[in-house]
Amino acid sequence: MTANWHQQILGQLEFYWDFHLRPRLEGLTDDEYLWEPVEGCWSLRPGDDGALRLEQVYPDPEPPPVTTIAWRMTHVSRDVLGVRARAFFGPHDGLEDAHMFDQRLWPEPLPATAADAIATLERSYAHWREGVAALTDEAFDAPLGPKALDYAEDPFGALVLHLNREVMAHGAEICLLRDLYRDRI
Repeated sequence: MTANWHQQILGQLEFYWDFHLRPRLEGLTDDEYLWEPVEGCWSLRPGDDGALRLEQVYPDPEPPPVTTIAWRMTHVSRDVLGVRARAFFGPHDGLEDAHMFDQRLWPEPLPATAADAIATLERSYAHWREGVAALTDEAFDAPLGPKALDYAEDPFGALVLHLNREVMAHGAEICLLRDLYRDRI
């Protein structure tokens, strides 16, 4: 018997979402969402135009700063899942040249509240999950192509594995921050 790696890898993300991350987001408050456990945290901050921006610089400083739940949830929903889902699965009307890191694929404002952040994360997860589930096994094994820039020759499955790791790592950090917030002194 041979394993269907496409289904196994997708199942890994689904199990993590259904039994680990999504249940742990229940009851998230706005105060907790924006809580800064230490000085110098990266979070969501208003830009010059008043719109919320995700604090970040490239390359990341060493050591990287502590981030808020708001930062982690926005990074996962927009950068990890959302932009990539739109790059590969649409919609991208007028942005057919966009690649998997292209922020033009995410024109919506960033979520200012915990409820909006959960809804955004749910939508991004569903979009990515549905797109990956709809891939044929051949497409899952095929090269990503030009939308992946330097990763164009990597199979789609490698991107799915990478995004699974990203969701699980950041999800664990979100859960830890919730534990620390609950038990703060």
